[in-house]
Amino acid sequence: MHVKKGDEVLVIAGKEKGKKGKISLAIPAKDRVVVEGLNKIKRHMRPRAIGQMGGIVEQDAPIHISNVMLVCPKCGRASRTGNRLIAAADSKGRARKVRFCKSCDANIDE
Repeated sequence: MHVKKGDEVLVIAGKEKGKKGKISLAIPAKDRVVVEGLNKIKRHMRPRAIGQMGGIVEQDAPIHISNVMLVCPKCGRASRTGNRLIAAADSKGRARKVRFCKSCDANIDE
């Protein structure tokens, strides 16, 4: 996936097109992400336990990852991303893979 939890994204398609938000949950198995405050749905919930209230609950629904673009923390623009290997080794001495912004060529994962 080109985005992960905590990234700021711009929605590029659908009813929330043009809005920005932060990813609160990533679902890689289904290629979907949940963006805070966007794509709200209403669920009619039945009380499950004694004393619990039922009613209409508003919650964020998942968006397909093809409909979001990462906002680069360096240049502030929504841009495509790529992966590259950097020389700084991990704990086992291997090269580390990081994402980079294709607009400003800056590393996103430091």
